Amino acid sequence: MGEVDADIRRASTLPSRYYTDPELFTGLLKHFKQQWCFAAHRCEAQENNVMPLPHIEAQTGEPMLLSVQDEEARILSGVCTHRGMILTDRPCKTNVIQCPYHGRTFGLDGCFRAMPGFEGVEDFPTDKDDLATFDSGEWNGFFFASLEAKDFATWFAPFIKRMSWWPGSSSITYDRSRHRDHSIEANWIAYVDNYLEGFHIPFVHGDLHATLDHDDYQTELFDGSVLQIGIAREGEPCFDLPQDSVDYGKRIAAYYWWFFPGLMLNVYPWGMSVNIIIPESVNRTRVIYHGYVTDQNKIGIGAGGDLDKVELEDQTVVSGVQRGMNSATYDRGRYSPQHETGVHHFHCMLSK
Repeated sequence: MGEVDADIRRASTLPSRYYTDPELFTGLLKHFKQQWCFAAHRCEAQENNVMPLPHIEAQTGEPMLLSVQDEEARILSGVCTHRGMILTDRPCKTNVIQCPYHGRTFGLDGCFRAMPGFEGVEDFPTDKDDLATFDSGEWNGFFFASLEAKDFATWFAPFIKRMSWWPGSSSITYDRSRHRDHSIEANWIAYVDNYLEGFHIPFVHGDLHATLDHDDYQTELFDGSVLQIGIAREGEPCFDLPQDSVDYGKRIAAYYWWFFPGLMLNVYPWGMSVNIIIPESVNRTRVIYHGYVTDQNKIGIGAGGDLDKVELEDQTVVSGVQRGMNSATYDRGRYSPQHETGVHHFHCMLSK
């Protein structure tokens, strides 16, 4: 039984120590190693077929590479099997992966190729000289990786089912101008809390509130994820959904998907914004943003029109929450059953 009651009507929020205790912070980092991490999109590998994944290393401590050869993609260890050197920190176009330390080479499948100066070494090479391969999953060209994988199809099933109508991989382009990398003076849990509710929108995001019908904001809970649906006000931009979509006929401005513990996939009419959460310390969080475009003509309008402004507004309140968590007068609050089911769902998962 966790510290948060399963009945939101009776439940109190997480104790403030979840946001302030360094030892508890360290213990909770295991969740990032046990879940699927976002890697990249296939379109990014068109120019460079070997890509280091530093954001996954920052989340899990494990250096990884995305390797694409003849359309086949693999997530490989980014560590040389000779002396543990990092193989590369830069994306590159190559036919082999060569260690910059002593020249050991590997194929794009991770298999050992050659090593100078090892003549006469007995029982060499063996399978241990190949690069380790991590479990990976792909949907519409989006790659995911895991150290301790659960079944990818099961984990991603709610998204796959709901977004089956979304454009295919060939329609997606990576927009480097939308890349952002922010550090926030707050615990990562506070950032996720804020993401998981639209309760604050009228009070924090004036421009966003003008595009969304707050009274019709929707939240759906899944095993390991939460979906929030922003409904557009009359006349505001929204998806043109096909008839086979479960949401056909609704004026949907945005789908906000969160996957435990720290991945957000925000789907707008212009494309997808990916938020990657990296806990740095008990009171500091790094958030990396990537933008993948499906319709250039819809950039800059609607709920996904000015994400930089929304993000800065969110950072202000999240850092304010972190300051408040250190107060001797605060420990726990209560949930709004109408507006904070996503936060409650997250807290129940975390406290178990």
